[in-house]
Amino acid sequence: MWKSFLIGLFFISMNVGAQNYVPVDLGSKVHFVIKNFGINTGGDFKELKGDIDFAPENLARSKFDVTVSVSTIDTDNEMRDKNLTSYEYFDATKFPVIRIVSTKIEKTNKTDSGFYYLTGTITIKGITKAISFPFQAVKKSEGFWFTGKFEIDRTAFGVGEKNLVLSNKVAVTLSVSAKKK
Repeated sequence: MWKSFLIGLFFISMNVGAQNYVPVDLGSKVHFVIKNFGINTGGDFKELKGDIDFAPENLARSKFDVTVSVSTIDTDNEMRDKNLTSYEYFDATKFPVIRIVSTKIEKTNKTDSGFYYLTGTITIKGITKAISFPFQAVKKSEGFWFTGKFEIDRTAFGVGEKNLVLSNKVAVTLSVSAKKK
């Protein structure tokens, strides 16, 4: 009897502070900007999916594992979107998602609460690279609103080739709503 009680207590204590959320596609935005012919050109990805375990009071247990669908790319130009999903760029048929997985979440040195730092990996076109960036988490009634920004080098992921017309650097802005599972 004591053994069952202790095992149950162990599992309850393991879940203390665990807050499980899922990203909500509606109202969220995964936006990117890249210079093309010297002009900022942007677009968005949709179909956010994944798991978020976030507890500000227990960051050691917090983690993000989130994807967006490559085929949902929208730059307000259908021909460009089709080109970007082709083999030369994202190869959406073979690599249908872009994925971010955290390995560590920690507080930033900002004095305001709600600012954190994500360390982890991003996988694009089957290539995984380290990534880290600050983000803000604002508590909502049913979850959180996460915002953050980072830059990547598209050529490091085989997304197009280096050229004089298209910048290698891509700025990504995240505005993600997450609700309790």
